[in-house]
Amino acid sequence: MAISSLGAGAGILTQDLLDQLREADEAQYINPLDSRVTEEKKKQDAFKVIDAYMDNVNGSLSTLTEYGVFEARAATSSNEDAATVTAADSSDIQDFSLEVLNLATKEIEQSGTFTSKTSEIASAPGKLDLTVGSKTYTIDYTSSATLEDLKNLINKEASDSVTATIVQIAEDDFRLFLNAKESGEGQEISIVDVVGEGEGLNTALTTGMTNVQDAVDAQFKYNSQTITRSSNVVDDLLSGVTITLKEAGTTNVSVEQDRDNIASKIENFISKYNSALYQLGEDTKSSENADERGVFSNESIIKSMKSDMLNMIVSAGEGVGRLQDYGIEIEDDGRLSLDTATLNQMLDENPQNVQAFFAGGTFTKSDGSEVELEGAFVEIQEDVSKYTSYNATLDQYGNLLTSKLESLDEQRTKALERLTVKYEIMAKQFAAYDLVINQLNSVSSMFTDLVNSQNSQ
Repeated sequence: MAISSLGAGAGILTQDLLDQLREADEAQYINPLDSRVTEEKKKQDAFKVIDAYMDNVNGSLSTLTEYGVFEARAATSSNEDAATVTAADSSDIQDFSLEVLNLATKEIEQSGTFTSKTSEIASAPGKLDLTVGSKTYTIDYTSSATLEDLKNLINKEASDSVTATIVQIAEDDFRLFLNAKESGEGQEISIVDVVGEGEGLNTALTTGMTNVQDAVDAQFKYNSQTITRSSNVVDDLLSGVTITLKEAGTTNVSVEQDRDNIASKIENFISKYNSALYQLGEDTKSSENADERGVFSNESIIKSMKSDMLNMIVSAGEGVGRLQDYGIEIEDDGRLSLDTATLNQMLDENPQNVQAFFAGGTFTKSDGSEVELEGAFVEIQEDVSKYTSYNATLDQYGNLLTSKLESLDEQRTKALERLTVKYEIMAKQFAAYDLVINQLNSVSSMFTDLVNSQNSQ
């Protein structure tokens, strides 16, 4: 009978057995590490989402705390056919009435008739003086200069004050039109032949010049006060306000904070805040069911951040008011919403107080006393920055997650290396055992055959 023992010689110490033994060891030493790596990777992925949401919250607050949102102005005109108005940032908040009496016009002159645009303008070379308001331009011409040539010379030499064009009125009737660049009185146009230089200039360009349109100043009433300006674009009446006169008529103008811009920026913050709060709620959710439990349900840092998000909203206001007073409502679940009617009511009552409450500045209390505020959005941003700033809480927590994952990867690598060495040794031992068993089996078989031979005699 052959000797039976563990080993390949007996068909027992096979590679399949080694694989089964290794699987058992991996289940004991490697699989727990794999589970922890998977869990840490889930945390790392979830953390990246939360980190991005918090950065979005901080960014939305920056647009509310930096210069520009509450300084932006919106100007409206009740009758834009009469006048339109724009207002620069920080211009005075005000209402006023305008009555446009007449528009400013430009001086327009036309020459006498020439039979064509190539008609010569003089019988001899010379010079002419073109005067537009207080400026005079001396222009040389030749004896062969045409009306077209003169037009080009004027546009070259006097383009900052006048524009020259040739208009065909009828057959054999071409005229030079001179349009002043600036409107308003004092822009009269004239052409004079320089005495002794060009006495041969066609009189159609001197005594033959006729007026098409007089230059007049614009006239309008600002809050019933009559005002004159040389231009229809008035930017020197009110600081930061530009009025463009269009036609005779009346209009009421309002310059106020750009409420649409303010509401849009607040809505943007609310959207980013609600998204971050929801994600924090999902990731910190407690449940006996592992599938429903949040990945950070046991992480105090992330759970504290959610609590802080709620507290920073409730506490903002520096004692002079609450966010709810200005239209930012807090729902039962902590989410925010904007009541624009309440916000606009507060802007109607005291726009400077709204700006001071949200972004900082001088706040006037109901008793008339004044207090300097940092600003509710500035307060909130400072609280958010404790998490989002460089090397702050979120950076440190992210680094901790990375370190944990690196440590687990290192532990897993070393555990695998130990198992690999262990089973390489076992494989060699199995091979040695197999050789010994084969040898013993051979000797056993020889003695068995000898005994059987003797018994058969």
